[in-house]
Parts: sequence; C-alpha cells; structure tokens
Amino acid sequence: MSMLSVHLSRHTFHNFPFTSLLSPSSRPHGYAFAPLRRNLRFSTLKKFSFRCFCSFSDWNGHVGACEEKYDVIVVGGGHAGCEAALASARLGAKTLLLTLNIDRIAWQPCNPAVGGLAKSQLVHEADALGGEIGKIADRCYLQKRVLNSSRGPAVRALRAQTDKREYAMQMKNVLESTLNLSIREAMVTDILLGKNHNVEGVSTFFGMNFYAPAVILTTGTFMSGKIWVGRTSMPAGRAGESASHGLTENLQRIGFETDRLKTGTPARVDCRTVDFSVLEPQHGDEEVLPFNLIKWADCRSREFLVSWFSFDPDFHIEREQMCCYLTRTTKSTHQLIKDNLHETPTYGGWVEAKGPRYCPSIEDKIVRFQDKESHQIFLEPEGRTVPELYVQGFSTGLPERLQLPLLRTLPGLENCSMLRPAYAVEYDYLPAHQCSRSLMTKKIEGLFFSGQINGTTGYEEAAAQGIISGINAARHSDGKPLIVLERESSYIGTLIDDLVTKDLREPYRMLTSRSEHRLLLRSDNADSRLTPLGREIGLINDRRWKIYQDKQARISEEKRRLKTVRISGGDLAADVSHLSGQPVRESSTLETLLKKPHIEYKVLDKHGFGNEMLSRMEKECVEIDIKYEGFIIRQQYQLQQMIHQQHRRLPEDLDYYAMTTLSLEAREKLSKVRPQTIGQASRVGGVSPADITALMIILETNRRKAQEQRRHQMLASVMADTVENMSDSLTEALTPCGASALKNYGGRNQAFGP
Repeated sequence: MSMLSVHLSRHTFHNFPFTSLLSPSSRPHGYAFAPLRRNLRFSTLKKFSFRCFCSFSDWNGHVGACEEKYDVIVVGGGHAGCEAALASARLGAKTLLLTLNIDRIAWQPCNPAVGGLAKSQLVHEADALGGEIGKIADRCYLQKRVLNSSRGPAVRALRAQTDKREYAMQMKNVLESTLNLSIREAMVTDILLGKNHNVEGVSTFFGMNFYAPAVILTTGTFMSGKIWVGRTSMPAGRAGESASHGLTENLQRIGFETDRLKTGTPARVDCRTVDFSVLEPQHGDEEVLPFNLIKWADCRSREFLVSWFSFDPDFHIEREQMCCYLTRTTKSTHQLIKDNLHETPTYGGWVEAKGPRYCPSIEDKIVRFQDKESHQIFLEPEGRTVPELYVQGFSTGLPERLQLPLLRTLPGLENCSMLRPAYAVEYDYLPAHQCSRSLMTKKIEGLFFSGQINGTTGYEEAAAQGIISGINAARHSDGKPLIVLERESSYIGTLIDDLVTKDLREPYRMLTSRSEHRLLLRSDNADSRLTPLGREIGLINDRRWKIYQDKQARISEEKRRLKTVRISGGDLAADVSHLSGQPVRESSTLETLLKKPHIEYKVLDKHGFGNEMLSRMEKECVEIDIKYEGFIIRQQYQLQQMIHQQHRRLPEDLDYYAMTTLSLEAREKLSKVRPQTIGQASRVGGVSPADITALMIILETNRRKAQEQRRHQMLASVMADTVENMSDSLTEALTPCGASALKNYGGRNQAFGP
C-alpha cells in the first residue's frame, strides 16, 4: 500500500462554502457543532492538500482505485436524504451523499407545498431538533395559511405553498456549504457487508466502492420505479429521471422483505390559459396592523398573520404572497371518468400496488364517493417565474389523450393548455417492521432506512425520518448509543413507532388522530419539547440555544405577570364580559380573564394590558398554556400513569411461539415485529388486550422464576463461600496440632513396631 498526496486549489474542493455567491439572507449561519472526527479541516483561503491511500498494480503508470472511506453514506438526495446528510455532517461525521442527479436534490415532484394537517407538526419538530426543512420553506414560500385556525390548538396546522425551483436551489446551497459533507452522482446497486452482519459500505452501477460503518437508504420512488400513463409505462423514478435498478434484488438476497406501492401526480396547466374570473380565490394569511400603533415606525412592533415553521427568527422574512384558486368537478368530469375507468392502471388491473388512502386519484374519488356531485380542485402556483399551475386533487392514471378533455370539464379551465401530463408511479419499498425505532435495520447493523422506502408518503414524513436516521447513523459510527423518540414525546416518535410496529401495506400519511397525546404535542411547543434534546445531541448551536432560552424566559415571566396583575371594572372587564358572555368578578387577574371563552391575548393588547416585548408566537404560547391549563394537566397526569407500564422493556430473546396462552395470530405478529416495549407490543396489529394481559403474566412469571433462581444461586454461592471459609479456618487452626499429633503418632507406631 502506497501513499499518494493530492494537492487541490480551494476552487476545486467540492465542499467549498459558496457564501460569496449567496445573498446575505440566504447565507447559512455558522454552526458550533461537535468537533470534527477523523477528517481534516481545510482553509478556504489558501491551497490545501489531503492524503488518500491507493494501491498500485505496478509502477508503470497503472494506478489502482482509491478507497473512499466515510463515517456515514446517505443514498438518495430527496427530503429524507438531505436531512440525514445534514444532521450527520453537522454532528462531525464525514458524510457522503450519493444521488442519481445532483440537479434534482430536494426536488418536489408532486405538490410544491410543505406542512398541512399533522405534517406541520413534523416540520416544527424537525426544526426544533436542528433540521432544515422548516427554514427552507420559510425562505421560499409563495403563500402561507394556518388551517383549522378556528379550532383547538392541537389540530391547527401551517401550510406553505413553496417555489419548487427556489426550494431545491436553496437546499442544494445549504448542502454544498456544509462542512464534512461530500456530494456525488451515483446509482447504488449493492450493500457491502462484513463478516458479522454489519454494513461496510456500498457499491455503484459503475463499479465504485464507498466504505462506511453506517449507510442510510433514502431511495424514494426510485427503487425499480415505473411510471404509468394509461396503459403505457416506462422505467422511471419520476418523470424525466431514470429508476434505480439492482438494489432491490441485493436487499432481497440479504434477506429483506420487499413489496410495491403506488402514488401519482396530477397534470400541470399553463396559468396564462386559465380564466381566473370564474374561480374562487384562496388568499394567504395577510399582514395586519397591531392594536398599539404608537411604535408603528419601529419594525419590531409590526405584527404579521404570516406564521413560521422555524423557531429561528432570522428566517422570518416576509414575502409577497401569491393567490391560489378553487374550482370544482362537474357532471361532465364524473361521466368522462366513469366511461374510461378501464383505461386506468388500477381499474384496468395491470397495477395492483396500493396507493395512498388519504391522497386518492380523481377516479378513486368518483368511485368511492358516488353520492358526491362534485369535488374541490385547487389551482396552485409552482413558482414566481414559471407559468405552471399544480391541479391539486386531480391526479389520474388516464391516458394522455383523455387528460386534456378531462381538465377542460373544470370551470375556468375550458380553454386551458396542459404543460405536463399526470402519471402514476409504482416502486419498491421495505415494510418498516424490519427496522427498530432508531430506524436501524434489525437484520444488518449500521444499515438505516428512511423516507418512502419505509412506506410513507410526503416530504414532511420523509424529512422527519431523515433527521433521526442521520443523527443515529453519526452516533453509530462514533460508538454512541442511538436516539429513540417515544410516541408521547413527539409526532416524529408517533410516526416511527407506527411504521416499525404496524404491518403497513399502503402509503402512510401522518394524521393528528394518530397521536393519543396531541394536546401535548402542539406546533407551538415543539421547541420546548425537543430543542433541549437537539442541544444535547449537538445540532443546536450557541446562538440558537440562546434564542430558545430567552423565549422560554419571556413566556415564564409573562405567565407570572398575568397571575399577579388584577383589574376591577373598566373597559377591559366590560369587553371581556361582552365577548365571553360571562360576568367578570371584582379584582380578577388577567390570567382569569384569558381563561374565559372567546378571549384571546389580543383583547389584552387592545386595552393596553398586553406585553409589547413578546412576539405574536410567544403570545400564542402564553394564551394556549393558560387557556388549556386544566386539559393539559389532566393529559399529563394520564400520560404519567401510563408511561411506567408502556415503557416496560421486553427481552430481545423472547420466544413468542412458545407462549401458548397467546393467540396464534399474536404469536406470529409479535415474532415478526419483535417489539421493544409492552406499549409497542400493544399496538401491533392482531394483538388483542387479552394477548397483552397474557404476555404480562408470562413476563411476571419469568421475572419471579429468574428472581428465585438468582436467590438460590446467591444462597448456594454464600453457602459455598461459607463452607470454604470454614474449611480454610479449620485447616489453619488444626495445622500445628495436626503436625505434632502426626509426629507423635508416628513415634508411637515405631515404639510398638516389631
């Protein structure tokens, strides 16, 4: 083995931070992360060198291939892959991101939107841990709206329509300027394994080997992907991009179970050919004036109804919003679909893969909801500089020749031009029960799965898995224990627990109803739940940590103030009594007023009893904590009662098939999933409460047997030690006497001898 020293100028280094090419608002903040491990730190102000070890076949100019070694390899540059690579690199792991097309990193092939019901909680939580999706969405939004704003805080959700091309460009810039992170185009076809069923790296289509003790697969819809338009199909991960071949077969040979899923995307139409005058506009949340206009000239006193995903105020930059529009299907739409159902891949019978239940194609809607006369269809812009409109809710598998006539049955689209046809895509995935809650596979140590390969659908679900797998891959490569988020701690924990526990056979989408503790897992408190963990892990830098601490201090101080300040009569009391329909007692605290129905913090602002130093987000946190205090305390108490039993660990070597008191289905499912806790076992499909009771009886019996066995072993050990000590003591005590006696006895024998 010889050593080759390679010298590069700073302009050729792939990790050169291109901050000079970015606008000031888009430059990434410096990160004070964990110290870099097993890698050199290069200066960008002068030439540098690095060393790579190469093997030479001989010295006649034939140079062998360099061994490229990393701490973590991420396969796939989608939303899971980006978060995984960033988390790993920021934790100091030397990370390689392999993707089929560098120009399509963080692409949004379906609706260019982030957030929505339950999905926004995932984005907030990823940001609270130190992720990137929320920052990029805040930076690139076209329109923002808070959904369910009239309902309780547990089900409110932020949704942002984003600029597809700007989003991908900004994320790519962040990746390229991140220390410890290399990016390379490649198609991975094989997982390299060691002798102990551990991952050692990956091999590519063109024969390159890359080595690392941790590998994350985030393959999206590309593994053996095939797109369908009517009866016509072609191998592709998405329109215009080739599928990945070979990896599925390799994983099957290793012993992994694989299956097929399906999703789809609607046509895109030219906005210049749409009659917006007959459509219903859907405006975003607009800017409003605060009640106190004294400091209007001071930008800090301006209040915006625009909400934010990121808890970092440096990314809260207001932009001009674009309008979306609403139209509806007609009888002509429904009839055209019914007449041609046999032309679609699903109803024609040549595609059997399951599609997403909560994002059905338009033909699924017509078939499943035949009593409905029409369905809402939204027209949403894909960017500020492109004419494409996304026709949300109108994905279809119909042939292209029928798609334009179908679009023209919608009001406002009678004369539209279609820019891109709709298509369905089917792809391979690996049922996630083959992973543990750390997202590392149970079969291969160091191999992680994230995103659609686990059977999920949506950018947010992918990003949430990506940051956890990135954290854990970096920790695994450094010999540290892996992180597991419990389902009561976060929506991310709920998502992963559902994936690895339930035997899902259709694309999984996050819903608020999936969380039993959603009142405690709100968007507004994601930072108080997860930012301390992000800090402990190493993803939250000093600046971000100070922002968090200052915010929590202001909220605590404001809640103390509201408990102590009292009012007697006056305009505020009259307004509160009028709005709530309840009388206001003399000398009531501001906290008591805020707890009344229909009373929001802005009522205090209106009458001069608010706190000008708080942001709108902080006021919202204060209001929710006070108004829902009783419900929150009750749910916290219920949670504490449950946690002890639910978190009881299950031994890894349990033989479920030997537990004859469990139903046969429960034995099969538990043997397949191998749950880690009683709580996880109770959520396995096919396992009844009676099975859990029987399992707990078995565990208690085993515990008592083991305890009794330990007691007997301890007694036996003590007795053995006692006997040995007594024997030693007796021997020591008798040794002089015994020697003298033996001597005397020998003498007597001689005296009485012949």
